[in-house]
Amino acid sequence: MKTKNKIIVVLVLFVGFVNAKAQSTWVAPKNADVISNPLKNDQTAIKKGKTLYMQLCAVCHGDKGKGDGVASVALNPKPANFMIDKFHKQTDGAVFWKLTEGKPPMASNKESLTETQRWQLVIYLKSLKK
Repeated sequence: MKTKNKIIVVLVLFVGFVNAKAQSTWVAPKNADVISNPLKNDQTAIKKGKTLYMQLCAVCHGDKGKGDGVASVALNPKPANFMIDKFHKQTDGAVFWKLTEGKPPMASNKESLTETQRWQLVIYLKSLKK
């Protein structure tokens, strides 16, 4: 494992322990549901989203998006499973809002990813179950 990935895993594990009492239910505000995905059905965006996911998200959410990444064992709440209906019933806007705002142990991506990159992740995550 690369040094950068090791540092990320350690930070994620630390945040997970600090936030062990965090709630497991996370609902985006209703106004997030009306946010429209500008990249809907964009196959190039899905590929770019997958690259971002593997670099940034798989350590917690797992390579297949089942919430079983190597860092997931120490996290509470556990990372989302992107393969379940509950995830796919969310609007793209709600998922975008969550990626943007974050909620410990998941970090906010507001400053670290561009808006386009966050939409690329949304469209990739929504493609996982298909």
